[in-house]
Amino acid sequence: MVKIKNILFCFCLCLPMLISCSKNEDPVIGVTPKPVVKTNTTKVLMHFMPWFQSPETSGYWGSHWKMKNKNPDIIDANGKRQIAAHYYPLTGPYDTKDPIIIEYQMLLMKYSGIDGIMIDWYGSHNVNDYAVNLKGSNAIIDKLPEAGLEFSIVYEDYSAGIVGDKTSLTGVEAAQKDMLYMQDNYFSKPNYTLLDGAPLLTTFGPRTFTSSSQWTQIFDGLTTKPTFLPLWNHASKVGSNGQGEFAWIDFKSDLSELNKFYSKGFKHLIGSAYPGFHDFYAEGGTGNSYGYVDYNEGNTLKNTLAKATDRKAKTLQLVTWNDYGEGTMLEPTIERGFDDLVTIQQWTGVSYGKAELELIFEYYNKRKKYKDDVAISAKIKEAYDLLGALEVKQAREIINSIE
Repeated sequence: MVKIKNILFCFCLCLPMLISCSKNEDPVIGVTPKPVVKTNTTKVLMHFMPWFQSPETSGYWGSHWKMKNKNPDIIDANGKRQIAAHYYPLTGPYDTKDPIIIEYQMLLMKYSGIDGIMIDWYGSHNVNDYAVNLKGSNAIIDKLPEAGLEFSIVYEDYSAGIVGDKTSLTGVEAAQKDMLYMQDNYFSKPNYTLLDGAPLLTTFGPRTFTSSSQWTQIFDGLTTKPTFLPLWNHASKVGSNGQGEFAWIDFKSDLSELNKFYSKGFKHLIGSAYPGFHDFYAEGGTGNSYGYVDYNEGNTLKNTLAKATDRKAKTLQLVTWNDYGEGTMLEPTIERGFDDLVTIQQWTGVSYGKAELELIFEYYNKRKKYKDDVAISAKIKEAYDLLGALEVKQAREIINSIE
């Protein structure tokens, strides 16, 4: 009887391999991603906006492509849609929930040595466009494991204040519910970013809850209190609930604000690097401009990365992947191509370059072109899995075989 059990166990173990061989196919690589090897030990996180909508996916153009006076349905002689931005994504305007754009974005980040994303998060309530943004956030969160990327939340606390104005909840109660949502849906995920063994939570401010006692109330009821970092120069507004700060855009050309930030004695500091700042608020009819930081032919990004190296930053936030409204995007655009990501590749010390980024863009174009063709889509999906497993040569062969 023991011998029979052993034979059956071996047969079951080998059956998938026998089936594969019977079809004269190579073993499938599988979707388990491999981590990219980097020579730079700094953890690199990308600030990410989840707030874009397009007719193909959502049925309409969202406000972040339009602002008050632009219409993406208007297309110029060069095929560019009219959007509320000074820069134009290489893919054209897209929808955050589109799984194809998510795959493209994740692969670009992975091959640039980026470890994860920090999602600009507006809460869990059905007020204004917060519920739509939540769906966008969750769409990319659900797919991040495919690329082996981690994530954390950048909480926009003012949104809870607005919920408090528009519902029966107080602002603090709305924020408490947001915290419980994060705990139940995010903090326990294996790819959620940890700092000091606890979930990393940052807030862009705070702007509404500006006293330590309010944050003590907001965190009350959580099983595990997060490692909490406010925006730079805001630590006093969270008191003992905070363990440091994170940096943002330094509008001074000598980077003196970044220098002051890196000199602070907090336990945790998350530095920043960015390509520039060129917002569209005035042109888009949504308010006044916040200022301007010149792209300087890519040197602004290089200089802020160098600053992080000089000041020995342990964690760095790249500002941002796709805030087209403020012109801080590092996502490939028509104007800059892949230049910014190549700069990041060189800084993180990955063994990849522009060729791999271009291959990922080619993957995206063919994935979009054949999205309704089941057979070709399945073949392209193999290339996606291979890219996740860092099997670039095999992925390239598949992509190149598709016209």
